[in-house]
Amino acid sequence: MTTGEEGFDRLVEPFRTELLAYCYRMLGSAHDAEDLVQDTYLRAWRAREQYDETRSSLRTWLYRIATNVCLTALEARGRRPLPAGTVAAGDPLGPLVRGEHAAWLQPFPDSALAAGDPAGTVINRSSLRLAFAAALQHLSARQRGALILREVLGFSGAETAQVLGTTVVSVNSSLQRARSRMKEVGARQERVREPAAAEQRAWVERYMRAFELSDVEGLKRLLTEDVIMEMPPMLNWFAGRGNYGLFMEWVFAAAGKDWFLQEVTANGGQPGFAAYVRSGEGYVLHTLQIFTVTCAGIARNSVFQDPEVFATFGLPTSLDSHGRPWESGTLSR
Repeated sequence: MTTGEEGFDRLVEPFRTELLAYCYRMLGSAHDAEDLVQDTYLRAWRAREQYDETRSSLRTWLYRIATNVCLTALEARGRRPLPAGTVAAGDPLGPLVRGEHAAWLQPFPDSALAAGDPAGTVINRSSLRLAFAAALQHLSARQRGALILREVLGFSGAETAQVLGTTVVSVNSSLQRARSRMKEVGARQERVREPAAAEQRAWVERYMRAFELSDVEGLKRLLTEDVIMEMPPMLNWFAGRGNYGLFMEWVFAAAGKDWFLQEVTANGGQPGFAAYVRSGEGYVLHTLQIFTVTCAGIARNSVFQDPEVFATFGLPTSLDSHGRPWESGTLSR
């Protein structure tokens, strides 16, 4: 590839958004994914003279570089689970326990996809769902790569072998083990039939209205019987509508009943909101909540309280009394 910097950028830029989604699936961190895509493009620029279009497509070549970047990063980092896949369920009124040394799965802001995939046609958005991303964390790095490349991105066995720098036989073996592990983990993941996006948003909008009214019974009516709530970086998680209600009663008693909520979407269309709680003359950022919505109601609420996650979603830390960005938040018991 003999081209100047401007010409190179024009050739590779169309792949940036799908590479970002790929790195997120591999690492489970939106923040890390941004850094790894930057590293991928830097390496691609430096190696541009080595690219041979007779041996692979530009897309395959970029994915091979991105995969090597991800595999190197994963050697130094552990998996990023969610609490429900790590420890036993707890008491909703028990003390909150922070996972001091855990790196948790992060949500992925849909705003990061919008510019590069405005019609939503390039990215398989269902494969960005938090449940799927959490299940991937149970696979080895190469199993993750084989599964994503083959079953999410549609690479052939030969292309996947080229990307992973291995043989088709090895790819098929990794894929078989990955499928088996995903099926095993699947018993603890949401295998749900999602309603249309507008209906999901409507469920969460009703939840937001009940939340703003501190209406715990109203919240409970919107939940499935076996709903899960988890709260990384806290280890605590619990299941069931009754436990959920007990916890929310504590939240409103401890944090107050004056909230400002800001809608967000994450992980390829999952609805959610940022919750700001009253503090003095304004509001401070308290949590980011992402929902799994089924035809029967809200089945999961993943509640994040990580400054890095807040920054990834571009959330201001404080709002004035009218909900406009200002300038300071934490869940404790």
